[in-house]
Amino acid sequence: MKVTITFRHLDHTPSLDERIHEKSNKLSKFLGGKSQIKWSCYVKEGNHYAEVDLQGPNYNYHATGHTDSLYKTIDLVVGKIEKQIQKKKEKLTAKKSRKAHKDLEILDPENAWGDYDENFFKDAA
Repeated sequence: MKVTITFRHLDHTPSLDERIHEKSNKLSKFLGGKSQIKWSCYVKEGNHYAEVDLQGPNYNYHATGHTDSLYKTIDLVVGKIEKQIQKKKEKLTAKKSRKAHKDLEILDPENAWGDYDENFFKDAA
């Protein structure tokens, strides 16, 4: 995963850099493969903002957040990206399960719509 970090109106500190790389690695566990993540951190009117753009071969996620602390903002933005990833994965699994139900086939249509025979089912139990 390629990580690009940009700071505007803010000093670049090793602890911030380490925190961003740690959170980026956490996101890479969800996705795998080749992906790029771009972080943009800045201060505006006393609030700390963070923007994240996560791009890969089949996906593109973007999140923005702001709080009074940059560390809180980073956690907030990572949470937003995780929710987006989870929502997309849930949609894909729901789509697969719907497709599986469409392939349902009745093998013996005469017995499927016939009368209910209680003796047959009592013997099976």
